[in-house]
Amino acid sequence: MSPTTTPVPARALNAQDYRTLGLSALGGALEFYDFIIFVFFATVIGHLFFPPDMPDWLVMIQTFGIFAAGYLVRPIGGIILAHYGDRYGRKRVFAFSILLMALSTLGMALMPTYATIGVAAPILLIVLRMLQGAAIGGEVPGAWTFVSEHVPFRYVGLACGLLTSGLSFGIMLGSLIAFAINTIFTPEDVSGYAWRIPFLIGGIFGLIAVYLRRWLEETPIFTQMKNSKSLSDKLPLSLVLKNHMRGVVVSALLTWVLSAAIVVTTLMTATFLQKLYGYTPTQALAGTSFGTLFLIFGVIIAGALIDRIGSGIFFMGASIFFGVATFTFYSYAGTSLSTMFALYAVMGLSVGMAGAVPYVMVRAFPASVRFSGLSFAYNVSYAVFGGLTPIAVSTALAINPMAHAWYLVFIAGLAFFIGLYLHLRGSAVESHVGVEELATLKAR
Repeated sequence: MSPTTTPVPARALNAQDYRTLGLSALGGALEFYDFIIFVFFATVIGHLFFPPDMPDWLVMIQTFGIFAAGYLVRPIGGIILAHYGDRYGRKRVFAFSILLMALSTLGMALMPTYATIGVAAPILLIVLRMLQGAAIGGEVPGAWTFVSEHVPFRYVGLACGLLTSGLSFGIMLGSLIAFAINTIFTPEDVSGYAWRIPFLIGGIFGLIAVYLRRWLEETPIFTQMKNSKSLSDKLPLSLVLKNHMRGVVVSALLTWVLSAAIVVTTLMTATFLQKLYGYTPTQALAGTSFGTLFLIFGVIIAGALIDRIGSGIFFMGASIFFGVATFTFYSYAGTSLSTMFALYAVMGLSVGMAGAVPYVMVRAFPASVRFSGLSFAYNVSYAVFGGLTPIAVSTALAINPMAHAWYLVFIAGLAFFIGLYLHLRGSAVESHVGVEELATLKAR
């Protein structure tokens, strides 16, 4: 199937489309900031919430384990929220997911440490992290579904890329605030109280995002299904598992690519730059912010490009760029600060490949079960691969100091073969998505 072929003539993006994309991306940025700020203070949190006599390597693994807990609970939250999104509307889920994220992030800002309440501290941390995971489990697939059903078919990739740029901006915002905290405050102050500031800011950001989403309108696709009483009375997930397993498998594999790319190159690399390459926390966070800036542009470019050349050719080419860029970065990042910054910029652009992933995923499921299908595949895969990647890579580094780089080379190979499959058999997975679906729904 040609990526530019549409059921009816496609219109251009209008002012309402840009408003919807802008508000969706901004809300996603604020919520994703809340979810990832934890990783930028993983070292500090690890020493505050675990026994002081625990060795550093074990603290690092256990801290990333709590980080992983947020991923492992994502399927539950995602499936539940997606069910309501397919039955009662995409917009309602948007508001609830971000409220849940805001409240759990505020809870983290106010948590007592191990020195105050002992073993209850890491337990409370895990609970709040799981609530964050449940919230983000509905947010990301819901956001991709939401924007793809608001725009014309030929702009679905761009819309998803812009939304993903908002999520990436949330990561950069987290790294910038972490950089500011580590610059303004002494290490003693950061450990004493300043680490709480980013979580407090995140909670406030989340409440602002709840307010912003009041201005969004329900997708025309869902509105038409509701008005025509064509919403399925069966459990959406059961229909996904019965009729759309090919889409589930392809979406899950692409999520593996996305999760590995983001988790390793962005979320974990701030710690790698300190522990493996000898940079200070300030230098490491500055590098992460710089690389994420290029990631923001990369995901938009990827979304626009996949609209024009199709998913197969895109992923075959982008995977090669990704593999070369990431391996080069981790091979020479320790050479000098300027070299690290330059290579991080190139790697950030290559990780932009992740911005094209939702283009395939939203097209893998029909409108009636799109939210549930995308959410199930994305969240289960992210729980497994996104959640376990930090633990696996951290453990493998004890055996091979380049384990993180070789893992990403493997991911590049996986992305290439997915692209080859989509090039040869994409018509069996991808269908038309966008406001043009209204013509099909009205004809029923």
